[in-house]
This record gives sequence, structure tokens and C-alpha cells, in this order.
Amino acid sequence: MKSRFKKQGYMIIQALVFGGIGLVLIGGLVGFAQVNIKAARLFVMREKAFQIAEAGVEYYRWHLAHAPEDYQDGTGAPGPYVHNYKDKDGNVIGSFTLTITPPPVGSTVVTVISQGKVNEDASISRKIEAKMAIPSLSKFAVVANAAMRFGEGTEVFGPIHSNEGIRFDGLAHNIVSSAKLDYDDPDHNGANEFGVHTHLRAPPQTGTNPNFVPEEAPPSTLIDRPDVFMAGRLFPVPAVDFAGLTADMAGIKADAQANGFYLANSGALGYKIVLKNNDTFDLYRVNSLLSTPGGSCSNNVTARNQVGWGTWSVGTGGGALTLLGNNAFPANGLIFIEDHVWVEGVIDSARLTIASGRFPDNASTRTSITINNNLTYTNYDGQDVISLIAQNNINVGLKSPDILQIDGALVAQNGRAGRYYYNSSCGTEHLRNTITLNGMIATNQRYGFAYVSGLNGALVSGYNIRNIIYDANLLYGPPPSFPLTSDQYTTISWREL
Repeated sequence: MKSRFKKQGYMIIQALVFGGIGLVLIGGLVGFAQVNIKAARLFVMREKAFQIAEAGVEYYRWHLAHAPEDYQDGTGAPGPYVHNYKDKDGNVIGSFTLTITPPPVGSTVVTVISQGKVNEDASISRKIEAKMAIPSLSKFAVVANAAMRFGEGTEVFGPIHSNEGIRFDGLAHNIVSSAKLDYDDPDHNGANEFGVHTHLRAPPQTGTNPNFVPEEAPPSTLIDRPDVFMAGRLFPVPAVDFAGLTADMAGIKADAQANGFYLANSGALGYKIVLKNNDTFDLYRVNSLLSTPGGSCSNNVTARNQVGWGTWSVGTGGGALTLLGNNAFPANGLIFIEDHVWVEGVIDSARLTIASGRFPDNASTRTSITINNNLTYTNYDGQDVISLIAQNNINVGLKSPDILQIDGALVAQNGRAGRYYYNSSCGTEHLRNTITLNGMIATNQRYGFAYVSGLNGALVSGYNIRNIIYDANLLYGPPPSFPLTSDQYTTISWREL
């Protein structure tokens, strides 16, 4: 009997032990379930907060589409700005808070930080940062409203587009596009060729074909030519609204008169501006230009349709220039001159637009801008930007250096960016070595800094090597009052904070 009572007590202990273990396991399962439920609820709340934050970004993108220059959410007061967020039934389930940073001077980039919260749990929030901007005209390295020819020796880093056609015999590192499926190349006789085509002979051949090239014309199949078009060629594509891309010269004039630097007609031949890296510029009145050397220097001008031909080089005599003074760069970065302008020099951490125009606008009195010496930046990270906007032409004159560098965005509103034809009678400067353009070119008429023989492609005037390097900093950080491609903001970056 004694032994039986001992066994019964032992079983009670076992029941208690296993019961305790069971309770612990059940408690653990209950706790695990509670954690999962809490985690699921937290996940749902965080997802709601995230979507509310996204709604805040989309709301402000919509707001900017209707009020592109309003960075205060329509309140006229500094933020942050809080908006309730409702579900489909109109119930307020949360809110988003917007912190808006306007574009820095010379940029179109707006920074929007949206913090989303849910009413069910105020401790839960998500933040999104989005940067929005309006792209400027400088989305291209070269954009033209006329047929273009890029000869041998031309190397372009950046997109190229023409509303007409493009013959490209150099090396393009980016896409070359045209609005035309095919067109009549004005540099030779024959049938129409592709909207973007080349006369450069395919390797292992060398040189160019001066005549019509059947394989570069419809109905031939387009040949892949990575030796010329490294990123390919596209045609036809939508035309660029060139009239809408040219700057509002009257608007720039008004802004320069109000808060910038404005000069009326010089009463002479124009003005010369020498930019300095201390945020000032020397201003001269141009009294005389270099006369044409040699009677035959101007031959073939009429045949080449060289309207406005001249040396476009300031004279070297003692009275050629009159110093008018040294001036500080204007606060709004705008310099407007109602006369011809010659520009050179260097800037350091400056943003300038120099525009030249004469009003009322008349084709016979339109003004041009000429660069006969280096025009350069100190910084190439977007701190320095220059735009030259001419009512007529952007010129490089006869007396330009053998190695010439131009940093900036060049816009020829009604004329062309380039150099006039100078033959050997004009002096040794008729042939030059290298021109490097770091920025972009917009030209209404056919651009060109070199002239080649139609038979063998040999250089007969201008710069033998033409380097055009696209400055991507201009796209969303253009110079003051530089033309934009639209009034709509696009999202250029997005991240969760």
C-alpha cells in the first residue's frame, strides 16, 4: 500500500509539470499571435502613412502645374503646410505635411518633402523627398531649325536635333535625331537621303563620298554605323517648337532695366564686355572694326549667302575702344544691350545671361554677339553658367585664336551660330586649329565653324577640329531667364527619408 500512494503523488507532480509546460506554450503562442497581429497592424499603418506621403507629393506636383512659381502652397506664408487626407467615403484618416524648398538662384529644381501620418496611430509616419524641375532648352548639345552638316573632325558629346535634316560625317557620342524621314541634302545633287545620314565611308574605307549615297537613302534599309553614330540615330521624331524655345527678348530687356544691367544703343559699333573672376566686367565702346584685308578676301560671300559678312574683329588702333568703366555683375544676372556685343573673359561662381537685341524687331537692324577670345568657367560643376542670346547671330570673327574655348549656352534667335567664310586672302587666320564648345548651341539657321571642299572634304576655312561638349548642368540649372522647353514640372528624383 505504501508503494501505491507514492506512485499517485508522483503522477500529480508530472501532471503539474506538463500542465505548466502547456500553459507556457499556450502563453507563448498567444504572445506570438499578439506580436503578429501588432506587426500586421503596424505594417498596415505604415503602408497607409506611405501612401498618404505619396499623395502629398502628387498633390504638390499638381499644384505646381497650375501655379509654377508658387512655393508657399497658395498661402503666401512660410510652411510647413498640413493637409487632411480623406478616404473614398470622405472620412479623414490621416494627414500629410509638406516642406517646400524653392529653386536656388539659376535653377528650376523644387524640393518637396512630404510626411504622411495616420489618425489611428499618431506615432507612425513616413517621409518622402521628391525633386521636381522644368527642363531648359539645353536638353540638346545642338538644336537647329534648319538643315545641318557636321563635317569630318567634328566630335559631339550630347544629343543633336534638327527640325530639317542632318548630314553627320564626324563622331556623335549621343543620339542624333531629325524631324524629317528624308530630305534633299543641299550640299550635293541627287535624290533625298535619310533625315539623319552620313557620307563618311564605312571602315575599312576612309574619307567621305561627296555625291549622293544610295545606301543612306530610302528605300534602302538603314545601316548601323556605330563608327559615326555611337548611340544611334532617330528619325522622324517630333519637331522642336523653335519659336517657343527662343528667349523672350523683350522680357529679358524689362528685367535687366528693372534689376539688372541695361545699355541702349552705343552710337558707335557696339560694346565689348570683358568678364572677370571677381564678379565684375570691364565695359568698352567699340569705335572701329578691323578692315577687310585684301580685295579678294570677301570673294564668294554672295554665292555663300553670307548676309552681314565682315571681319567682326575689333580694330587694333588706339581709338578702336573706349573704356567706359568697371561694373559689378547684376544681382539678377541679366545684362541686356541694344547693340552688337563682343564678349570674352572668365567667371568664377557666377550665373549670367548676356542678351543682345534691338527693338522694335526688324530683320535689317537685328544685333549679334561675337566671341573672339576665350570665354571660360572656373568651375565645371554647375556653379558657373553663361548664356549668350543674340537676336541675330552668334559669331566667331576673323581674328580668333588658333585654339579657342567657349563655355556657355549659345542661342542665335533668328540667325546662326558660327563663323563667316574667310578665304586665304584674308590672312593666315582663315584657317584655325581647334574650337571647343562646352555647353550647347541653339541656332535658327544652319550652324558652322568650318567650310570644306565639296569634292574632297578638305578644310578651306574655319576650324579644323570642332569639339562640342554637352554641359548637363544646364538642363535643370540654366542661366537666368534662359528659355525652358515647357512650363510643366517633371520628377527627377524620388526617395524615402
